[in-house]
Amino acid sequence: MEEVRGALLVARRELGAFFNTVWGYAVVSAVLLLLGLSFNAFAMGSTPKLSTEVLEQFFYLASGFTMTAAVLLTIRLFAEERQSGTLVLLDSAPISAGSVVAGKWLSALAFLVLLLAVSVYMPLLVMVNGKVSFAHILAGYLGLLFLGSACVAIGTFASALTRSQVVAGVIGAVLVVLFVLMWLLAQLTEPPISRVFEYMSIFDTHFRPFMKGRIETQSLVYYATLTWLFLVATTRLILWRRWR
Repeated sequence: MEEVRGALLVARRELGAFFNTVWGYAVVSAVLLLLGLSFNAFAMGSTPKLSTEVLEQFFYLASGFTMTAAVLLTIRLFAEERQSGTLVLLDSAPISAGSVVAGKWLSALAFLVLLLAVSVYMPLLVMVNGKVSFAHILAGYLGLLFLGSACVAIGTFASALTRSQVVAGVIGAVLVVLFVLMWLLAQLTEPPISRVFEYMSIFDTHFRPFMKGRIETQSLVYYATLTWLFLVATTRLILWRRWR
């Protein structure tokens, strides 16, 4: 219970920082603007499209912007505090390293969820004007939530590696892109190695079913496991720094 209370305390503090700085609003505004323009350009194109095609394309675009937003929102979580020296104060507080990491991850994920919630009007417009099910929209957003969770964990780990927010952003982006490109490595290798790379593909293998309105349990397990692994790695890194 103390662990949970500590994590929620850190999450509330970090979430307040998102709302009290320009960076959080800048990321949300930029992502929503670019997503809206991209979605509108595809939906209003000269070629007639089925409603399901438009909805799938929306989730395709939204997945890319979700991964981008996750990296941008997490770059300051640890890097900024290490740069300013305030991380020392957090380390000396009676809160475990696991709670600190979980709280920071939770705050960025909560802010990302708010961003996704604002974008709901786009697929709802497709549902009103076409023949798509609400279940398809729910499945797509569930996929975005789990994809975002994993990418936020990756970004949190990247932020803990350095005191530079720019470097943290580069590391986080590279790691996410590596997981996206696992499908390409699967094409270039032979079984059983190719199957390992295929399973590790964060988008092609695990998000495409959600785009089509299907909820795959193995994909949910994959995203949850990836989130857990990077949060554990971040916690170990913080503990190592405390005791070295």
